[in-house]
Amino acid sequence: MTSADVVIPQVNDLIIDEKKGVEVHVSAKSVSNGYTIPPYTSKLLPLDNATVDRSSNPARTPFVQPSATSITPPSTSLTTEQTTKYESLLATARAWTDIPNSSAVNSPTSPITDSERLWLSRECLLRYLRASKWSLPTATTRLLSTLTWRREWGVEDHTADYIAPENETGKQVITGFDNQGRPCLYLNPHKQNTTGKEKQMHHLVFMLERCIDLMPPGQETLALLVNFKDSRKGQGASVAQGRQTISILQNHYPERLGRALVQEVPWLVWGFFKAIGPFIDPATKEKLKFDEDLRKLIPPEQLIKSYGGDVDFEYEFERYWPAFITLANTRRAEMIKRWEQAGKRVGESEAYLKGGDLVGDGS
Repeated sequence: MTSADVVIPQVNDLIIDEKKGVEVHVSAKSVSNGYTIPPYTSKLLPLDNATVDRSSNPARTPFVQPSATSITPPSTSLTTEQTTKYESLLATARAWTDIPNSSAVNSPTSPITDSERLWLSRECLLRYLRASKWSLPTATTRLLSTLTWRREWGVEDHTADYIAPENETGKQVITGFDNQGRPCLYLNPHKQNTTGKEKQMHHLVFMLERCIDLMPPGQETLALLVNFKDSRKGQGASVAQGRQTISILQNHYPERLGRALVQEVPWLVWGFFKAIGPFIDPATKEKLKFDEDLRKLIPPEQLIKSYGGDVDFEYEFERYWPAFITLANTRRAEMIKRWEQAGKRVGESEAYLKGGDLVGDGS
């Protein structure tokens, strides 16, 4: 069976809870990550360590939410000066009506879209301010640059159907959450199945976006796990891809990488890390760890066995991919619904959009 044969699960195949779940009406119009989803009302079950299809021993689909032992740290308060800079950036972002379609000089512009306004959340603006060391002009420039890059790159145009062939072997898997509730993105270089470098990068960005969809309220970062065991020469990323990945993460996903955990690095790959080292900023370097005891960082009950955990995970594309896409689409549809209900405002709180109680300062 190939990606073209995948059939999206019916809503009854998902875990639902009538009392605690958030009601959301999903339709092909409200999501754009690929597979057409018929209209339905969904309530995802907030049960500890449940997978989308309840599979276990082996698990074949992603965990729905973090373990009960995972605790997301509270956000830090802003100083008076930081609040003033945030409010100034917010006013600037709200005033944007047209965005360049590319980074080319004198590029045509087109009206800012609802999805771009949704992306301009309170936390998004603060991430760019922190990454710019609270320089308001720098943060403003970087924010607009990323909006342009997202259009140029086609972030919202790369559907699940387009990406699916890249993930047929499970070379990237999102499942489980670390001790702080970060979604875990596993990179398995030994399962490389394609040669097109550009589409491989599209695949990585697509998975970063899905990690963001699955972040619980209050969590803004992801955990990246890489295991080079069984990898052969030529299966890992090239130095050029490594530099491009670093550029994308640092310039367009600032403050999104919570930790990068690398396991069983062969001596050949150490040369790769040395080559890209000069391009990694100090803040990112601090998050890069080698051969850590992952059971201390990720609840074993949500950590795949090949990475030292207790989860007997078996990747079956035909089962994992549609369940994963359905879960991500549903989470995003819930967020869109809450954003619309709160007034579709730039500067809305991601914590609220993800299911928290408080609406942000998008008044």
